[in-house]
Amino acid sequence: MIIFELGCTSNHRFEGWFASDADLQSQMDNGLLECPVCADKSILRMPSAPRLNVSGAREPQPAPKPSSDLAPRADDKEPIEMTMQAAWLRAVQHVMNNTDDVGDRFAEEARKIHYGEADERAIRGKATPDEAEALRDEGIDVVSLPVPAAFKGTLQ
Repeated sequence: MIIFELGCTSNHRFEGWFASDADLQSQMDNGLLECPVCADKSILRMPSAPRLNVSGAREPQPAPKPSSDLAPRADDKEPIEMTMQAAWLRAVQHVMNNTDDVGDRFAEEARKIHYGEADERAIRGKATPDEAEALRDEGIDVVSLPVPAAFKGTLQ
């Protein structure tokens, strides 16, 4: 198994595991790869350092614990974009785990909750821009949240 650093044209970075360099190239040539954040199919192989197993090498040191804030420290090696991307993905995952998916019935369910016809709960779903605007006009708070394609299906 070979791990490659990949990225899309929106500069989202992620890694992919492949059987070989030829396997990566084949999947790229056939358009089978997509960005897990924005579903962009224009994937680029990013430069990465190889991992060398050298006899007599020292044991790897444990990674430092991540700080609780998102501001980079002077000694941080991870670019701020990666930190922000990871924080955004955690926030989307939190929303997905803590809301009821009502699908295309979002506007209807939001109104029922707002007017006391249904129990209050956190919901998510799909609404057209016109439906979202109508909900806002009625005083119902609506937030659009782009969900990565990987979160829409069954996660393994």
